[in-house]
Amino acid sequence: MVSEQQALISIGEVVSASEKLKGIALRTPLQFNPNLSRQFDCQLWLKREDLQVVRSYKLRGAYNKMTQFSKAERVQGVVCASAGNHAQGVAYACQALQVKGRIFMPIPTPKQKVNKVKSFGGEWVEVMLVGDTFDDAFKAAKEDEVLTGAVFVHPFNDPAIMAGQATVGMEILADMAQPIDYLFVPVGGGGLAAGIGSYLSQISPQTRIIGVEPAGAPAMYQSFQAQEVVSLKQIDKFVDGAAVKRVGELTFSICQQTLQEIALVAEGKVCSTILELYNEEAIVVEPAGALTLAVLEQYKKELQGKNVVCVVSGSNNDIMRTEEIKERSLLFEGLKHYFIIRFPQRAGALREFLTHVLGPRDDITHFEYTQKNNRERGPALVGLELENPQDFDALLARMKDYGVDYQWLNDDPMLFHLLI
Repeated sequence: MVSEQQALISIGEVVSASEKLKGIALRTPLQFNPNLSRQFDCQLWLKREDLQVVRSYKLRGAYNKMTQFSKAERVQGVVCASAGNHAQGVAYACQALQVKGRIFMPIPTPKQKVNKVKSFGGEWVEVMLVGDTFDDAFKAAKEDEVLTGAVFVHPFNDPAIMAGQATVGMEILADMAQPIDYLFVPVGGGGLAAGIGSYLSQISPQTRIIGVEPAGAPAMYQSFQAQEVVSLKQIDKFVDGAAVKRVGELTFSICQQTLQEIALVAEGKVCSTILELYNEEAIVVEPAGALTLAVLEQYKKELQGKNVVCVVSGSNNDIMRTEEIKERSLLFEGLKHYFIIRFPQRAGALREFLTHVLGPRDDITHFEYTQKNNRERGPALVGLELENPQDFDALLARMKDYGVDYQWLNDDPMLFHLLI
């Protein structure tokens, strides 16, 4: 456990940050959503930080931090590490304050985010693509800080950053006419959660604040369990805006004091929520932006009749990821299944499979022989899409009845990642 509890971000610090952000960050809308309210039998509002100037809340903390630099620090310039959204916030602040910046981003960062960073920063920023994860980029940025003397702008573990992010909570309370029973906030490194948690716990202590993390990167969840900050050895990088191996010492301490719990959401559920928001609400969100809505099913009974706020943290999604999002959603919902099938070495085996094994509503979406030079003896990789997840057991039963030699691949992590 941390040796000393970190003091909460004060109301004065949040008010000061709010004043500095006037004319820079938008006061994003708090929107009542009737469809989701009916679905979860509650009164549900969305805090639309996906509509922020840089399409996420990150501008708030970055700008607030950089306004506190001395003249000498501004001359030295800034350096930061980010998977995308913090980078855009820092880039925007660099342009607005005319401060030079070097921004380190992981190599797998969606191109859309990299281009946006360059667009927001213009001549004032230089983008450096390094490593596979945020943590790799973070290490490179810290080395640059030592080498060049540039001021490091941390994405979350800094009181000034947290104070800027806390203005999200300040706006929520100012715009809500009713008391808030539940507030769901996404958690990556913990800056947004610590900031909002600090403000709401002092102004609205009756509000139950729940942090939401992707199941593949449960850094804050495991830290809560261990009662100290832990480092994850491996993470699923899909929810890139919230996928870190280690949360901040300061953010952890504040979240411990202000958040009631940390909930985990499967990446596949996040994908299903992204598609639902787009198709049913015309809202475009990035994976991290869908976390707070993806978790609601877990709390459905508790939320009945309550006033609920979900922070929609960002919309910086790359359209090139759409197919992966659809694929992950289908796999999670039990609608897509991959098999290695070794068809009998006789004529008509494939036709028999199509006629007798596939159900009337099953569809082959992928078919590939694994041995291109000897198709009669090589097994085939087959992807099947079902209309209902309940059809899966019947499919397996028919495979058994007809003696189909198969291997189901959905639960094999290595093959799973090769496929999607």
